Parts: sequence; C-alpha cells; structure tokens
Amino acid sequence: MLCAAALVVVALFLNGGHKTPNEGAPAPEAAPSRVMPTPRSTSSDASATPSSVGPHLPRSRPLRLLIPKISVDAPFTDLAIGAKGQLDPPPAGDTNLVGWYAKGASPGESGTAIVAGHVDTTTSAAVFAELDELRKGDTFQIVRADGRRPTFVVDDAETYSKSAFPSDLVYDDTPRAEVRLITCAGTYDHAVRDYTDNLVVFAHLK
Repeated sequence: MLCAAALVVVALFLNGGHKTPNEGAPAPEAAPSRVMPTPRSTSSDASATPSSVGPHLPRSRPLRLLIPKISVDAPFTDLAIGAKGQLDPPPAGDTNLVGWYAKGASPGESGTAIVAGHVDTTTSAAVFAELDELRKGDTFQIVRADGRRPTFVVDDAETYSKSAFPSDLVYDDTPRAEVRLITCAGTYDHAVRDYTDNLVVFAHLK
C-alpha cells in the first residue's frame, strides 16, 4: 500500500500498509499542483532576511532527527521534485529514514522546513509510526552539518483530510524558523489504495 501526503507542489507518496499490509497495491495518482515552493539560496547567510523574526540560523544541511519521546533517531535524505512533478519520497526500503525538501528552508533557517517520513511500509512500522503522540510543548532536535544541534518546540499537531489539505497554512514560509513534520494518518481506503488524512506537526526553533 502506498500513502500520499499532499506536499508543496504535489502529493508526496509515503509507503503505507498500516496494520493491513498489501504488497501488491500500486501507487495512487499524483495530486495536482497547488503551491510551488520557492527554492532557497545555498549561501550560508540565506536566512538573514529583513523579515526574520526570532532566533534563526544560517543554512545548513540536516543530518539526523532526534525525537526522544517517540524514540526517533533517524538520518536525513534529500527530497527533490521528480520527473513527473512529484516530490520524491524517502526510499521505502529503509524504515528509519526521514526526508527533507532540500530546495526549501533548512531546519533552523527563517521559513518553513519540510520534513517527511513513512508511517509504515508493507512489512513493518516506520520512522513516524508514533508521530501522533507528540503534543504542544514537546521538543525535538535536528543535528546539522555545521555542528549545531538546534531544539524545536512543538506548537500544534493537526490531522487534515487529503481532500481539503491546507497547503498555504502548511507550506508557506514564515518569518520565524519553523519545521513541519508530515506523515500519513487516518484510515486506509482500499478503494483508492491510500490513507485518508495527513498528520502535520508544527514546530518552531527554540
């Protein structure tokens, strides 16, 4: 089973099969584009903009996501827009891997950094299987290539129907440094071979 998360420009396909594996299910069709992401500069001072609010860091590649509350200690892989206009998902064969939209804000920069992970695969639970346990005030860290290890504080966690996904709210850049952790949620619809909802955890740099 495959799970589609409505990410940025198209649906981000995250392998699913939560509690009801079905290895023969094909991928769902891509959702139409709604919001084109704004590619970021790769310069080290890209986050220092006049509109920045609150603490923020220079641009730096994320290396590991650490969420002690739900026992997540996972490396990052870059996510990019593929040939079909889809944001490619993290490889399904590695259940302990998260993806970062590498042309968007990096975690700690002013703006919205997008981090996605599988909730499960056709064979087992995956890195974001317990993401729904995070609550306001919980914290997590992201280890960056520049040696920094910033802490992020959860502001909210919301579940949205994929048919009414609030792209502007989730993906628009913000003046402060924020992160969105995204995975699939809801029930698995066998008719369309997809989960019904997306879970989005909103967090900001402490």
